[in-house]
Order: sequence, then C-alpha cells, then structure tokens
Amino acid sequence: EVQLVESGGGLVQPGGSLRLSCAASGFTFSIYVMNWVRQAPGKGLEWVSCINSGGGSTTYADSVKGRFTISRDDAKNTVYLQMNSLKPEDTAVYYCNADWPPRYWGQGTQVTVSS
Repeated sequence: EVQLVESGGGLVQPGGSLRLSCAASGFTFSIYVMNWVRQAPGKGLEWVSCINSGGGSTTYADSVKGRFTISRDDAKNTVYLQMNSLKPEDTAVYYCNADWPPRYWGQGTQVTVSS
C-alpha cells in the first residue's frame, strides 16, 4: 500500500520556523521527483518546491525562495521541508507528493502562522 505521511505542522508565530517531514512507503521512493504543494484556506493548490531523484537539484516557488529548503533522505524514504522566516500567508495545509504530474499524495499537515 502506498503511503505518504506528512508531519511537523503546527502553530508558529511570524518569523518562526518549522520543519515538515513526509515519510513514504509502498513505492520506490528513490527514483521519484518529490514535491511539496500547499493549499491555503479558500485557495487552490500552490506548488511550493520539488527535488529530483538523487537530491542534486531543487526548485522553489518565488513566494518561498530563500526561506524554504527541500531535502530528501532516501535511506529513510523521507522528504523534508525546512521553513524559515514564516509569514502569515504561508498558512496552509502542506502536502507532499511523488512524481509530476503527482502520482501519490499524502493527507497533509496544517501549518498556521499567526501571532
């Protein structure tokens, strides 16, 4: 059974940091591009970041560039999103997914940035 399980979300003040994790199982994690996508309340899905197979190339949306860092640990079948300098507009449910167009999705983890 394919599973992607996000964790690490929560409530944080503006300017704070969170690290999201996405643990994968049930597929060959190492060969897939992995992505983070988010959905703010009442908004559509917004692609945030991706990392290639092998982890040598990363790409970011302009809205998070310089603040977020994506990484992966294939030995742990896990992809991470380090989020620094968080802003209220970063409030969203964050999903990880595999492949593009996305083939597998997680359930998401809520990130709320508020004072």
